Amino acid sequence: MFSLLSQLRAVWLPVAAVSVLGLTMAANPALAQGASAPEVQAVAQDWLRDATAAAQPAGATALRMEVKLGNLDSRLKLAPCGNVEPYLPPGARLWGRTRVGLRCVDGMSRWNVSLPVTVNAYGNAWVIKGQVAAGSALTEDDVVEAEVNWAEENSPVVRDKALWVGQIATRALMTGQTLRQGMVRPAQVFQAGAQVRVVAQGAGFQVSAEGQALSAGVVGQVARVRMENGRVSSGTVLDTKTVKIDL
Repeated sequence: MFSLLSQLRAVWLPVAAVSVLGLTMAANPALAQGASAPEVQAVAQDWLRDATAAAQPAGATALRMEVKLGNLDSRLKLAPCGNVEPYLPPGARLWGRTRVGLRCVDGMSRWNVSLPVTVNAYGNAWVIKGQVAAGSALTEDDVVEAEVNWAEENSPVVRDKALWVGQIATRALMTGQTLRQGMVRPAQVFQAGAQVRVVAQGAGFQVSAEGQALSAGVVGQVARVRMENGRVSSGTVLDTKTVKIDL
């Protein structure tokens, strides 16, 4: 259904699409005498069942998949075909509202059709239980765990508490919204000009010294620091007072 969540430390995850273009179905005997719309839809349904079962998001608990397959025109008659190959059209993914293609790869007349598909993926996620103002730090009291449709939006779901507790709401969050990437950002913990502790770490040793921040500090992001000897270095912000430099 999706590869979907390669970033997803969050799930997210969020989201790259799984490559299922290589998945094909064996020849369908029913199509050897001519392919009706219901027969073609049955091939697509079988393929979708296997593809979505094999494409759970990385790092997430199993999701309950629900596939809704649209219809071809019931009057449609396709030429006989020894092998019908389902596939994802370029740019499509098995997530939310999408399309699946079916093409004849073994027949006197090659044909290619597509069907509308809706893939829902239900599982537990964090849901906003009260309004959170933009710029506010998110706390555990602001959310509740509930089952939601992960595929309702393209943005990956944020499951890991470490990725949202104490982070800042990028916009006003409303009751019932599923917590997703882009809704929060790391908090700024010091301003440029602040005195910070710089921890330099290498193989088998660690030293620390004082320095002055030359840029604002955001946990998990890089900040520039001027050391007491005047040298300027860059390191990762750990907390309100500490920048780590790997040697």
